[in-house]
Amino acid sequence: MSNPLDTDAGSELFSNYEAELKLIQADLSQKLDQIPDLQGEPRKAAISQADRALEEAKELLDSMRLEKQSIPQASKVKVNQRFRNYETDIDAAKRQLTTLRDDRQALFGKRYRDDPTNASSAGDQQLEQRQQLLSGTDRLERSSGRLRESQRIALETEDIGRNTLADLGRQRETIEHTRGTLLESEGMATNKIITIAIITILVILIIAVIRPSSCGMSITEPNAASTATTVTRVWF
Repeated sequence: MSNPLDTDAGSELFSNYEAELKLIQADLSQKLDQIPDLQGEPRKAAISQADRALEEAKELLDSMRLEKQSIPQASKVKVNQRFRNYETDIDAAKRQLTTLRDDRQALFGKRYRDDPTNASSAGDQQLEQRQQLLSGTDRLERSSGRLRESQRIALETEDIGRNTLADLGRQRETIEHTRGTLLESEGMATNKIITIAIITILVILIIAVIRPSSCGMSITEPNAASTATTVTRVWF
């Protein structure tokens, strides 16, 4: 590994890059130590994490390479030495990661067979993979079928809901029309009752006026006849 940070040499920004790089190196070293004990998916995940850490370390090295150009000449000797140490460490980590990645037996576990002479094992593996593929395809088809059925039911439910809302709208219009008709009929019936009542009152009033007049005429006519007879007699 590289030497400890020398804060007496180099710029402050270069020192910051160094500090960050050392943290990434420690994380990368830890991941590289864990990978040999892993297999299958956990191993793939650890290798991917180590790849990302390695890329970050390379980016920091590029930044440090640019920054060290602005460092005073008196400090460049120590800075260049530290920088070369970092490059050596990162290259070693890269080679180690490549070796771990190429270990396909550990990467794929028991499913991997690196023996081309064993045709039976290869055939069994291909058959197993084919069966797994067919099984996965069958599950996918069933899932797609259930999804299509769910979509069909959803569309039918939507149509039913739309038709129900339309029916409710028509029923509401019918109810409102019926209510208006009833109100109009009630108004007409009320008007008829009022008209009949007025006519009845008028008839009663007419009868009340006519009946006393008839009685007066009956009483007055005999008196007039008697008076006329008396006058005739006196005249003669």
